[in-house]
Amino acid sequence: MTTTTGAPLLELTAADTGTPATPEGLLSFLADGARFGDLLTEHKAVVFRGFGLTTDSVDAALDLVLPNRLAYVHGNSPRTKVGDNLYTSTEYPQQFTISMHNELSYAEHWPRRLAFFCERAAETGGATPVVDGAAWLAALDPEVREAFAGGVRYTQNLHDGLGLGKSWQDTFETTDRQAVEEYLAGTSAEWAWRSDGGLRVSLVRPATVRHPVTGAEVWFNQADQWHPAALGDEAAGALAQLLPPEELPQYVTFADGSPIPDAHVLQIRDRGLETAVDVDWNTGDLLVIDNVLVGHGRRPFTGSRRVLVAMTD
Repeated sequence: MTTTTGAPLLELTAADTGTPATPEGLLSFLADGARFGDLLTEHKAVVFRGFGLTTDSVDAALDLVLPNRLAYVHGNSPRTKVGDNLYTSTEYPQQFTISMHNELSYAEHWPRRLAFFCERAAETGGATPVVDGAAWLAALDPEVREAFAGGVRYTQNLHDGLGLGKSWQDTFETTDRQAVEEYLAGTSAEWAWRSDGGLRVSLVRPATVRHPVTGAEVWFNQADQWHPAALGDEAAGALAQLLPPEELPQYVTFADGSPIPDAHVLQIRDRGLETAVDVDWNTGDLLVIDNVLVGHGRRPFTGSRRVLVAMTD
């Protein structure tokens, strides 16, 4: 059993669980869902190593830790669906870092747990950093925390099959406009179909939330990932020449529509990464995180890394 002082991570092997180092051994440990739930709430992130999980055997483990697997509906990152609500992790160029975030924190409904399975480890790099959301919140300057007290407004401009970013069909996993409208009607989003066949969605969400069990207040928004400043000067400048900010595939402001200062965005991004601890992957590892208590990201890598992800409410 390995823990990192002050970090949201517990590493478990067969020796720690008292079960065989096989997929069946892991299943026997995970069969007690209440015990595992308490363990996850206490440590916030748990990684299982050395159980010999494969693509063929991981589904049974996922069924135990994610009892109601969710589709990645309203998700903004590029992924490929490879199984029963099982997806590739974000398909973002491998030379770049993916900053810290809680999955779907911008949506009206977000998953409580995520599970990551390492089907193939990278040649170098490719760690998944995890950050304690309460520690991330505490790492921010008081003026930044105060500025976000009123919440965040997220805006998506989803094209109809041709354009920058994701289409509304990929985002909502359907080609049926009525199904999209029914989904959005169950949220507090403002939305409208555009004359070019695209869809504009706007949603106000809090910048922090409290965990339903522990009561801990955590940083819980993706303002830095949706803001042009986080792209870097060159990329942001190129986009600015193509589109005004409000027409970008995704854009963010404070809840009242006022702009978020670039300096706030960069502090959020950088301090999240600085506060995180890396989960270095071995092929066959399974990582489960509490999506409220813990944010996650990705370090750059070389080679053909493949990590699969699933989620539950």
